[in-house]
Parts: sequence; structure tokens; C-alpha cells
Amino acid sequence: MAKLVFELNLSLDGYVDHQAFGPPDPALFRHFTERVRGLTGMLYGRGMYEVMRYWDEDSPDWDADEREYAAVWRSQPKWVASRSLESVGPNATLVADDLETAVRGLKTELAGEIEVAGPGLAQSLTELGLIDEYRIYLHPVVLGRGKPFFAGPRSRLRLVANDVIVEDVIRLTYVPA
Repeated sequence: MAKLVFELNLSLDGYVDHQAFGPPDPALFRHFTERVRGLTGMLYGRGMYEVMRYWDEDSPDWDADEREYAAVWRSQPKWVASRSLESVGPNATLVADDLETAVRGLKTELAGEIEVAGPGLAQSLTELGLIDEYRIYLHPVVLGRGKPFFAGPRSRLRLVANDVIVEDVIRLTYVPA
């Protein structure tokens, strides 16, 4: 059975705004490449999927690490929960109706970890009791704006792990209590 893991970079004041963090430390970027490589797939909300489509097309400005990340990202299956999109890109499947049934099916049919990306989608899946783990990559920045990691209230969580990923980024792993 697959495990759903909601994970994103987070500021000290609780916001997820990938553009406000600036370029990642090279070691952190390689960590994320290996993280994506080990996934069973990724489940996106529309907004996060549109941000990540950046990796669908090569850019001449990319360095070797960026080209490797793009290749790994493209190779992974993706599911996109959206009622407004009519189609999705390569190696992606549109989930337009009955999110709960589709996600329960993925969890039953697959093994490994499926990354959930997008606070709104994560909130919907939390309300359905489908998120198994929350991983926060905590950065030492204060943004004062952005989307909050948690899009709404949720029940208590229990810390099960904390890891220093690079010098000043800590990953906190929580499960529903």
C-alpha cells in the first residue's frame, strides 16, 4: 500500500512560496533530486502542477544538477487534481472527478511513497483522512506572506523524525496523532 506524504519548503512564519526562498543550496537541490527519484509518483493540485511544469522543457541556462532534476521529475508518474484543467502534460494523469476514489485507488494499487504537493490539495486529502505523513523542510527565513503550509485546521500531529538536511534546513516529519 502506498503512503501519501505532504511535503514542502516552509518559512519560519509558516509560508510556502518557492520563489521567495531564492535558489536552493546545491546540496539541498541534490537532496530533492534523490527524493523525487525514490518516489512512486507525485500528486499535485492545479496550482503546484503549473509551477512544476517548468521542468517539462529544457532550458539552455540549466546546470547539470537542474538537467538531472528535470530528467528525474519527467520520469515520475504524476496525478493532477483539477476541475479546471482540460489536459495535463507528459507522464501525468488528470484527476477531474471523485478525488477520494482516485486517491484511495492509488494508495491501494501502488507501493512506496506518493508525494502530495499543494496546500489546498493537502487540506482536501487531510479532511478525507488520506495523508499519512507531513514533512516540513524548515528554512531560516521569514516571508511575511505566501500560502500557509496548512490551508485549514487539522487534528493534532505527532513528531516522528527530525533531520538536518543541509546546514540550515531541517526536515520535520509528523504523522496524525
